Amino acid sequence: MERERDRKIRVLIAKPGLDGHDRGAKVIARAFRDAGMEVIYTGLRQTPEMIVTAAIQEDVDAIGMSCLSGAHMYLFPRVMDLLKERGVDDILVFGGGTIPTGDIPKLKAAGLAAVFTPGTTTTEAVEFVKQGIRNKA
Repeated sequence: MERERDRKIRVLIAKPGLDGHDRGAKVIARAFRDAGMEVIYTGLRQTPEMIVTAAIQEDVDAIGMSCLSGAHMYLFPRVMDLLKERGVDDILVFGGGTIPTGDIPKLKAAGLAAVFTPGTTTTEAVEFVKQGIRNKA
């Protein structure tokens, strides 16, 4: 068990859908890396199936998704559904991007642990993941 506690937190950062803007995802990936986490960045235009498959293969602790296209109400819950279908319930999932405030409660009801919107600092996101992983352990 000591070895598991010393293991770096593994975070998968994904850009689901056809959204081609990944600056925010790259900024958050770098912040997590700088905080000592191991980051897997899947790149642009990932399907929910590709995200879940990569998360399972990489044995990640958390999945962070960024969506600026407006498709978050389909893509984020689809990832949660696929995780459930595959029996995965130990991955902390969060999202971010240009998400309307009214959609946040619906995304949380779908299983996302948090939704970050413009103005969230990288420090807030890093601390959220660290605390979320500690709480799941």
